[in-house]
Amino acid sequence: MKHASSCSCGEVKVISESEPTRVSICHCPECQKRTGSVFGVQARFTRNQVRTEGKTSQWIRAFEDGEKITFHFCPKCGSTMYWFMESLPEIIGTGVGNFADPKFPVPTVAVFESRKHPWIEMPGLKIQHFDEVNQ
Repeated sequence: MKHASSCSCGEVKVISESEPTRVSICHCPECQKRTGSVFGVQARFTRNQVRTEGKTSQWIRAFEDGEKITFHFCPKCGSTMYWFMESLPEIIGTGVGNFADPKFPVPTVAVFESRKHPWIEMPGLKIQHFDEVNQ
């Protein structure tokens, strides 16, 4: 397997034989709340190239523009494992931290930088900068 992630307790897994289509950093307040950090780092994969294992609970929330996103999390330990956006049904998103792999591909996109904490300085990455989540 190329990339495998798990929740804290190991009950839920996300496994992909392919590379992510995008790895991004998001500074929106919702990602801050989801991760408990000052930003989220997520990977997108083509849905048919990913296998999930384990039972999840779901929670649906809406973006500011009303689009819905469905989060799947482990009912035992609470780790958010993956999500689906209404506008991108062929894509699955997952947190890069769940892979616990320092060799995971580097982020190339940053979104919602207008909401970034002012003390955050991003490392010298080659990043496309957007203030929209779906670009």
